[in-house]
Amino acid sequence: MNGNTVHLFSRCIAHSFLGLRYYQTPLLPEGAKAFINGHWVNALSNVTFQVVNPYNNEVICECTNCDAIDAEKSVKAAREAYGAWSLSTTAKERGAILENWHHKMMEKKDELAELITLEEGKPLEEARGEIVYSASFLKWFGEEARRVYGQIVNPTSTHRVHFHTREPIGIVGIITPWNFPSAMITRKATAALAVGCTVVVKPAEDTPLSALALAQIAKEAGLPDGVFNVIPADLKNTAQIAKFLCESTDINAISFTGSIEVGKLLLSLSASTVKRVCLELGGNAPLIVFPSANLSKAVQGTMASKFRGSGQTCISPNRFYVHSSIYDSFVEKMKHAMTKLVTGNGMRPNVTQGPLINERAVQKVEQLLSNATQKGARVVLGGKRDPQSTCFKPTLLINVTNDMDIAHTEIFGPVIAIQKL
Repeated sequence: MNGNTVHLFSRCIAHSFLGLRYYQTPLLPEGAKAFINGHWVNALSNVTFQVVNPYNNEVICECTNCDAIDAEKSVKAAREAYGAWSLSTTAKERGAILENWHHKMMEKKDELAELITLEEGKPLEEARGEIVYSASFLKWFGEEARRVYGQIVNPTSTHRVHFHTREPIGIVGIITPWNFPSAMITRKATAALAVGCTVVVKPAEDTPLSALALAQIAKEAGLPDGVFNVIPADLKNTAQIAKFLCESTDINAISFTGSIEVGKLLLSLSASTVKRVCLELGGNAPLIVFPSANLSKAVQGTMASKFRGSGQTCISPNRFYVHSSIYDSFVEKMKHAMTKLVTGNGMRPNVTQGPLINERAVQKVEQLLSNATQKGARVVLGGKRDPQSTCFKPTLLINVTNDMDIAHTEIFGPVIAIQKL
């Protein structure tokens, strides 16, 4: 842990102890406020909500709690900035700003990673990897925007010329999840920014600080006022903000990553204005191990895909199907590999598994395991939470059948549920 880390967390502890309203760090020079039209502002209601460390449930800070009125203000700023950003800058100029943003993110990689671990819980090494991944989108889309070409099309009749051109769609509303609080924002926002769109970002209520830090760095990189706006909100206010963004005629597209249930709701809300909607939703991905598989590689791949983020990723496999001829061997190899995982505070260098995001997430995993064991599944390893935190022991569950809830539900936790085929 370097000096910056100690400085960061000494201030965090002091502010929690003194009951001060805003968390202070160089990444958030004016505290956890909204970023609208290039300025740090409080919600018009002056209401705040608590951002907590998922490992120990300690309050990190009070964050301004935006609502639909603040969302309208941010959309207005994005609309006013759109003309100059889309028409008065070239793709090359926009790409240069994104490149500068990328450079400044990499300069602050360690501080940004520490902020992710503080509010989301993932191990620090994983958080550093996310920052590198997050910054890569700035560079990629900044370059790709220069290659958005038109097309000449054969005409349907004489004396005509047919051609296609591409132009920015307009204002984009972005709603992001907590499990990748930096990368999911840059992946969505920079694709839009690079081609001349302006954006309004509503980050997850559990992890608003990483989004606000991105806004500060964007400002330092030279992004014009109003082009990139961030409006944090708690779970209750998120619903009204999402409704406003989906139904607003000033929003031309919605991009969302999250659950299937919420995705369906946003799609239906957006139908009234027939806006473009981009959804990346959860699933129930299978992992199949055939009898011809190299078991060592199968276990290695399973460990890498399942336990990233303590199983809290949308690409994490949920259903494990293993052929009966190799079933026992695979279970033993998995058990051996899983015993090497270390659960705990993501700031500690040897920890490989951080906490689940909140108490609701822990209860969901507990309920799935309870249902499965009542119907005949057996816990070979783990199966319990850490009583002092929201960490959950990496769990190996066997004798799983299709009548169990765990076979049909996205687990979003460190549980391998194996069915024999």
